[in-house]
Amino acid sequence: MHLFYQPGVDSPDAVNFLTEDDSRHAIRTLRLGVGEVIAVTDGNGNRHTAVITQADGRRCQFRITDTQTTHLRSFSIRICVAPTKNMDRIEWFVEKAVEIGIERISFFFGQHSERRVLKLERLEKIAIAAMKQSLQSFLPRLDEAVSFGELLKTVDEPQRFLAHLPANEPPSPLANMATPNGQYAVLVGPEGDFSEKELQQAVDAGFRMVMLGTNRLRTETAALTACQLLNFINQ
Repeated sequence: MHLFYQPGVDSPDAVNFLTEDDSRHAIRTLRLGVGEVIAVTDGNGNRHTAVITQADGRRCQFRITDTQTTHLRSFSIRICVAPTKNMDRIEWFVEKAVEIGIERISFFFGQHSERRVLKLERLEKIAIAAMKQSLQSFLPRLDEAVSFGELLKTVDEPQRFLAHLPANEPPSPLANMATPNGQYAVLVGPEGDFSEKELQQAVDAGFRMVMLGTNRLRTETAALTACQLLNFINQ
């Protein structure tokens, strides 16, 4: 069954429409017609079984026949990452992290960040597409990029980790430090790494330094590795 995204879906008795992009995909690409059954999620955990009642390529109308609610996971993952200079890499991370499973992605500009501007519109579209492709009912939250100091003020997850591989004695692996069924926040620095001041700020804010392996990883690889590891320990 094809899954579509429509925020703010109304009650079964209301008239509902797919977005223009999803209407075009359903009617013109998939060639779905009146009477065919589709699935629609609002991105907040609700998945509706619906029937197409008007096959309009710009405003496809549907009627809800059944609704199922998916409960939140017993754990939550928040990756706080500095945008990469090459946007393709951060787009790749967002797509794969959503497919694997993530609740929130927060962006920040560090002292050594090479990119200083980030527009969320395209990243949000990538996240929606990944949610639909992986047949999930929750759309992760994507936060606007802020300064490193401002980001630290927003972190309230009890389990806080800083992905960093210092030159001297390496820290413990993330998989050993994180405990299952927790709320996690992981900091991943820019391509130029964290500054010494930022490392100290993070430690002062309750972050524990961890490693993701013995190899030096690119920013987007480190962010995805952290996401995968936290999902793995909660299986």
